[in-house]
Amino acid sequence: KTLIVAESHANRLTAFDIAADGSLANRRRWADLGNGFPDGICLDAEGAVWYADVPNRHCVRVREGGAMLDSVDADRGCFACMLGGVDGKTLFIVAAEWRGFEHMISDARTGQVLSIEASAPGAGWP
Repeated sequence: KTLIVAESHANRLTAFDIAADGSLANRRRWADLGNGFPDGICLDAEGAVWYADVPNRHCVRVREGGAMLDSVDADRGCFACMLGGVDGKTLFIVAAEWRGFEHMISDARTGQVLSIEASAPGAGWP
């Protein structure tokens, strides 16, 4: 088993092996994302990861090593994503207006759940 962690401020996804006792070992870079800012992530059945990117206002699908496979643009910051629906191929995106870190606390109610069809169904645990 593998745990993949989004390191937003380091612009990367990091992986760990999960031992039988639940301990983590073998920390490694799963993907360097350049200017990508991963927040929420989900895994698909092909072993790729979708990551929500708040400041860049999109969700991106990458494979191990960082190759970009797909991207979905939004008109607001993407905070989280998850594959689900009847066949597991609906990418649900939690998105809201993004005006930068200096304006993170706001009473503007701009949140939405967006959805789009993905090429592969979800896998793993959220």
